[in-house]
Amino acid sequence: SAESEMCVSVWDWLCALRLEQYCDAFQDFGLLTLGQCQSLSLEQLESLGVTLPGHRRRILASLHKSQSPTHPPPHQQPDTQGSPRPRAPPTAHLSASPSPPPAPPSRSPLAHLQPPAAGPLRPPTFPAGARAPAFTPPPPSRPLPPSHRRPSSLLVPPPPRPPPFHAPRHWLCSPHSLLGGGPAAKGEGLRPPLPPPPRLYPAPACRHPLPPLCVNELSVCVPTRRALYYQRRWVKLDVDYLRYFDNEKEVYSKRMIATAAITKVMCVGELKFEVVTNNRTFLFRAENEVERNDWVADLLDCTRGRRRISTISTGSSVTTECYKGYLELRGLRSKLFTVVASDKVFLYKNIEDYHIGMGITSIDMNVGNVKDTDRRSFDLTTPYRIFCFTVESEQLKEQWVEAMRTAIGEALSNSEVAERIWAEPSNGCCADCGAAGPDWASINLCVVVCKRCAGEHRGLGPSISKIRSLKMDRKVWTEDLIQLFLLLGNERVNAFWAANVPPSEALAPSSCSRDRRSFIGNKYRQGKYRKYHPLYGNQRELDNALCINVQCSDVLETLSLVFCGADVNGPTGIADCPSTFSLATAHGQPLQAEFLSHNLNTELPRSEVGGAMETVHYAPSPSVSHNGFLYKTGSMARAIAEKKEFSRRWCTLNDGCFSYYESDKNSSPNGTLKAAEIVCLAVSPPEKHGYDHTFELYSDSDRLYLFGTDDPESHREWVKSLAKTFIPANADPLLRLGFERIGRLKYKDGLNLQTPKVGWFALVGSTLYAYLDNSQGEEIHLRKLLELSIQQDNEVLVLVERGRTLYMEGERKLDFAGWCSAIQSAAGSGGDTLSQQQLTDTDIPVIVHSCIGYITQCGLTSEGIYRKSGVNSRVAALCDDFRRDARSICLREGVHQVDDVSNALKRFFRDVEAGLFTPEATAAWLSTVGKTQKIAQYQLLLSRLPCVNKATLTALVKHLYCVQRFSELNQMNLHNLAIVFGPTLFQTDGKDYTAGLVIEGLIEHYTRIFEVDEQQLKKQLDEITAIIKVRESCNTKTNGSGDFICTVYLEEKTETAEQHVKIPGSMTAAELTCEILDRRNIPIKEKDYWSCWEISVKEEIERPLHYQERVLAMLHSLGTDSYLLIKKHLAMEIMKVYLATKVDVAKNGLMKFREERSILGLGGFNERYFILNANTLRMYKEVRSNRPERDWSVKSLRIYLGIKKKVRFHTVQALYLCCSSEAEMTEWFATFLSIQFDGDVWPEHGVQHRRSTRPPPPDIRHGNVSLIPLRGSENEMRNSVAAFSQDQLAVSVSTNHQGLIKATPGR
Repeated sequence: SAESEMCVSVWDWLCALRLEQYCDAFQDFGLLTLGQCQSLSLEQLESLGVTLPGHRRRILASLHKSQSPTHPPPHQQPDTQGSPRPRAPPTAHLSASPSPPPAPPSRSPLAHLQPPAAGPLRPPTFPAGARAPAFTPPPPSRPLPPSHRRPSSLLVPPPPRPPPFHAPRHWLCSPHSLLGGGPAAKGEGLRPPLPPPPRLYPAPACRHPLPPLCVNELSVCVPTRRALYYQRRWVKLDVDYLRYFDNEKEVYSKRMIATAAITKVMCVGELKFEVVTNNRTFLFRAENEVERNDWVADLLDCTRGRRRISTISTGSSVTTECYKGYLELRGLRSKLFTVVASDKVFLYKNIEDYHIGMGITSIDMNVGNVKDTDRRSFDLTTPYRIFCFTVESEQLKEQWVEAMRTAIGEALSNSEVAERIWAEPSNGCCADCGAAGPDWASINLCVVVCKRCAGEHRGLGPSISKIRSLKMDRKVWTEDLIQLFLLLGNERVNAFWAANVPPSEALAPSSCSRDRRSFIGNKYRQGKYRKYHPLYGNQRELDNALCINVQCSDVLETLSLVFCGADVNGPTGIADCPSTFSLATAHGQPLQAEFLSHNLNTELPRSEVGGAMETVHYAPSPSVSHNGFLYKTGSMARAIAEKKEFSRRWCTLNDGCFSYYESDKNSSPNGTLKAAEIVCLAVSPPEKHGYDHTFELYSDSDRLYLFGTDDPESHREWVKSLAKTFIPANADPLLRLGFERIGRLKYKDGLNLQTPKVGWFALVGSTLYAYLDNSQGEEIHLRKLLELSIQQDNEVLVLVERGRTLYMEGERKLDFAGWCSAIQSAAGSGGDTLSQQQLTDTDIPVIVHSCIGYITQCGLTSEGIYRKSGVNSRVAALCDDFRRDARSICLREGVHQVDDVSNALKRFFRDVEAGLFTPEATAAWLSTVGKTQKIAQYQLLLSRLPCVNKATLTALVKHLYCVQRFSELNQMNLHNLAIVFGPTLFQTDGKDYTAGLVIEGLIEHYTRIFEVDEQQLKKQLDEITAIIKVRESCNTKTNGSGDFICTVYLEEKTETAEQHVKIPGSMTAAELTCEILDRRNIPIKEKDYWSCWEISVKEEIERPLHYQERVLAMLHSLGTDSYLLIKKHLAMEIMKVYLATKVDVAKNGLMKFREERSILGLGGFNERYFILNANTLRMYKEVRSNRPERDWSVKSLRIYLGIKKKVRFHTVQALYLCCSSEAEMTEWFATFLSIQFDGDVWPEHGVQHRRSTRPPPPDIRHGNVSLIPLRGSENEMRNSVAAFSQDQLAVSVSTNHQGLIKATPGR
């Protein structure tokens, strides 16, 4: 009764609330019973020492509930004897008619706390075997004396949880398992028909479970076809469930019955009693009458007054449910209906059992852990058992895993800190988006944020935002930190951080992840919206103001100073308090010290004060609707490299939401993509993925979705509709293009290289269309780029045009990798016509521009240029390189031969599709021969050529005009050039000289046909003349055959030791060494390691050339203060012995390191730990470091040795390394050489005497290609040109021809 409840002691009442720690405070205040506490208020509770808001609310809710009116039970007399007495064998009709299925019980802290009532109750007697009549049960306020109660009685503090016990993995599948019927009804006939399925409720979450009402062993009846038999089970009763287990060690029950579902409890015969629900009757047997009566009384006490379920509408919901549905448990043939509710997981045999409250077991998630195991499976692991679940789809698995992890977080969380933080009203809403109930906080920025914003804070990194949970990170939340958040609050802190937020950029609780990421980055990383302190920009005044302010209690002013640039770690000028932290501590300011301690290493906002802030706002896209069947694969986290298995899905696009269903009859989608989540749409080439028409969708979660169809019209409509959904209105013209790829990317350009902006791009053929920063739209011709490269570990794509560089970044790695691949492919040569080549900004193919430039620099004085044939293999390789990526080819003297480059240019014009003059105009060009108005006709035909053809022809004729102007050096006059280029450019067989006459006319009348400015032409010819003179007067001279002549010294740099050597392109360092030694008649002994060294006088370093290294290539990079020296390598023998005994190719150790000196001339050596392996040299700060400070590719390094006694070596990248001894330096140097040259440090048989000069071949062939006569009769020239045009390698010329270029030695 209500009166009896008022007599409950304060100790029992507070124990039931799990707040027994306040009992002494209540008793000291004179409050001994529940009735004396009825008038308590919030203020009085706080004065009693109940400081936590959650505890105060729990106490007031209990007091309010105890004041609610109840029906007085029948009067009873207390048992004054205190002796053991058996309970009456009562039965109870709790409902006259079958009541609806029950709900999970709501726990009342006073349900089991009733004081003793007056009067004994003597049980009636019945004949043996007779069934007791039903009667009104005794009131719940009648407890038994402690001696008659079970070991875990109601008035005893809660016992500890059962000891950990790992249940057998096969227990769920035993013959009488929890799915096998268990304590089922006594025959099917006794089971009433199921009512319409009303809703039942899993038990409400309870952080601290109440003690069991009764725990003991009982025999449970199991019906069979012939008879009933009993199985011994461990049974446990608490206020929510009656559960039974195989034994007392089991943690998870075989069956549980919600106490709210029990409608009747009655004694039936000797030692037996029934538990009746709406749908089933459970029969139990005890060991004796006393035990049976105790169980019946406890069940009646527990079930009395429990809320029953009436028929509930289908639309009602249970607030404690997180997720529910069917899951397949490994080892079972049928699926289980599973409910995730608050901090527990409930298992039911089916949904009907869920509605009537008949469960299998519940799992406390405070000991659980969820782990992915397969695409559709996951494990719920506890210390006692592993539950292996399987779902129908990957998407459902993600939802189940998320729900269970949320339950684990709920179970492990502690809301006491959150409730204290929320006591400040402004902390009850997220500081960034305004969402209610934020349970995360940035402890250095002093803002309380919601879970979604906390994820974006975590993305900023701990150097900007140190994000912590209010409920789980208990150790972080010291009393000072809590008081700091109560003092500041989100409202006051946002007065600084969000003082200038434009309405168009403000977040809402429903904002998408992209908007949150942008806003939070602008707010805290850039400080875009902060309120600037008046001292901003004056570092000295800021630091001084910080030192003054930390001595008072104004923490908000300190926050403003710190995040406007004041140095937290700066000196204070006070010897006793050298830092601001120690200064705040010394002046008794713990909250100031707490704030400073969390911001000692915080990265300050980077934006500067400027003009009006720019806001990027995109108007919403128009509503688009479309639906139909598509073939889909599962979403992927990587690019698609193979054909995938497709499944037919019904897809809909409505109001910016793209959904796909199992079929057109399903109402629940398998998956959904919102327009704001789509970052890119790519149209795949036909048959790439097994379907004629496919497209790829990239999401901002870095997932790829592939869809396909066989209908081109359907494919076109889907692509158009999807693109229209996520492309903003200001980039709408992109939708009218036949794009291959469309989407958004971040970019930087111009003077703004700090903050990336968002641009919208569409790739069409070799043109990239872009809408950048609200521009009117731009076109980037990818084949005309000066440079295209990927930098910073594949994170930045660099596009260099003339006068502009564009840096493109991807929001996610997957779609950015697709953009990079597509742009690189589009920027390459797309075919064999001139217009499909990589072009310069003047529309000239890059191969033509490169070859002409190289020959102008290096080949105008080469005799027989364009007439001599290069080496066919090198020409073919060079053409292939240009065809793959002409932009990346850099022609260098010494590496590429002049004749190879000239032949590559001719081969390009001969093989180009449609020719230079186009098939339609070829006849017209050839018909101009012999006409009187040739020049006008040429000009007319030139104007009709396509743009690329016209620009190419202009550049080529200009070049040939310059070549013939220096014919006294190269022997290529107008006639000879016409013989070579006539058949090549017109792609004829060369038997008819008409094509040659056309070319001859174009070169001869170049200035008039192409309307050349005479002054510009004269300037260019003067430049070529200057180039020729410089090359002739260069220190490194060339002879007539194109070989270089340089000075080499023997053992020391003196006049008597110098030798002038002709360096062919093929000469190696070993050959040069032998050449010098042969000239001085110096024999090479067995242990003499003669080598060629590169000496740098300025740097005081030297480097031995590898014996196979080409000398000519190295000469071009040789500085004016460097020279070549032939001397012995004294350490080679030691290096060979060391490498022979070395097992592992790697090496590690400590060395001193520095880079080049700074402008001020400062810098010294610092000790670092280095690891050298087969690919990389890594530098670590110390031996125990896990992450390298720097790393370099070994193959790209050039290793030098110090000449002076300082023991060091350094690389061409200006990295100076110092070893502790000469021997150690030799070991490092040997290891470097061994890795760079794959172990081939020195020739196996030593350097042999051999000269680089060789006698000329017996015939007059250049390499393996015959030469063409420069002079002779017209018939000889025609025959030679015709034969050469058919097969450059099949021409055979006799040795008695006059005027032939003889093959030079060397290459």
